[in-house]
Amino acid sequence: MEVIILPTSKEIGALAADSIEALVRNKPNAVIGLATGSSPLPIYDELARRHDEGLSFEGVSGFALDEYVGLPVGHYESYREVIRREFTNRVDVTAENVHGPDGASDDIAGACLAYEAAIVAAGGIDLQILGVGTNGHIGFNEPGSSLASRTRIKTLAEQTRQDNARFFDNIDQVPHHVVTQGLGTIMDARHVVLVAFGAGKAEAVRDFVEGPVTASCPASVLQFHPRATIIIDEAAASKLAGADTYRHAFNNKPHWQGV
Repeated sequence: MEVIILPTSKEIGALAADSIEALVRNKPNAVIGLATGSSPLPIYDELARRHDEGLSFEGVSGFALDEYVGLPVGHYESYREVIRREFTNRVDVTAENVHGPDGASDDIAGACLAYEAAIVAAGGIDLQILGVGTNGHIGFNEPGSSLASRTRIKTLAEQTRQDNARFFDNIDQVPHHVVTQGLGTIMDARHVVLVAFGAGKAEAVRDFVEGPVTASCPASVLQFHPRATIIIDEAAASKLAGADTYRHAFNNKPHWQGV
């Protein structure tokens, strides 16, 4: 696990975008795992800017991490719509190459199996973008999730519903259930890039970076990932005992090594 601490969200977005741009230029048909929430927005803004300067995503495929269960198709806050609005409609990715779990299916279990199969059929995810919840969840794998879990339906923790209420008129509109890629699914990605900002994420970052690997902090499973890049700001890094070590390692990293 590589931990990189940068001053601003803009710099974090640019560094994460560097990794994605390098992937896409080397592999034009790359498969990217797309996250929602506030954390990935600087990445999408930077990628859209680079697209305006000539970076093409025409051959890229995207797979969303998760989706609410129960929202009507086309709902403004459905994650399929958020990803379109914040990223895919701003670049030249082909619409049929963007996939998401089906939270409106009459057969959720079948839809989850189909989603796993679609990821495999695409060749697997080359780079997965992640944020982290205040309780340590990634995707919507809440505390207690199996570290080997696959795409499935999950019940949202009340803290997660409260955290997401800012995107709705009130908390009563936030669904109780989601379909999410499992921790095992996320771990299959060849590269994971997790970004986090603000003091509100500091405890979660400390717990999953420096604490034990435990289902009580789902993001801690990333300690077992062969290529997990954690990019955070100073506030999110404020509780890390090894912050100075992480800064030293990044500041002295060979340029050829990349992100």
